Amino acid sequence: QVPLVESGGGLVQAGGSLRLSCAASGRTFSGYTMAWFRQAPGKERDFVAGMRWSTGYTYYADSVKGRFTISGENSKNTVFLQMNSLKPEDTAVYYCAADGSGWSHRIPSEYDYWGQGTQVTVSS
Repeated sequence: QVPLVESGGGLVQAGGSLRLSCAASGRTFSGYTMAWFRQAPGKERDFVAGMRWSTGYTYYADSVKGRFTISGENSKNTVFLQMNSLKPEDTAVYYCAADGSGWSHRIPSEYDYWGQGTQVTVSS
């Protein structure tokens, strides 16, 4: 098990910024791919950003490229999602996920562990 706990969501105006955090208690992300997904009401869970922990390789959905940045801090076993230039269409519950294969997956079913989610609301 990899217990994941997200934090940092909230309400922000369009054009603003938020930083989400995802921490794993008691274990390292070494060998994992860490990712952020989001799910808006009535919609499917979509890939946002991912990072292969061992190499630092990052990849993004086209809709957030240039605005969002995924990063990690080894010493704290924490992965971050810095979200800038937020838009109302970014409103969703954001989930942190871990994939033990270490590959650059974008599909939710490829991920083994999930956090509980944190709400991000962007007002226009």
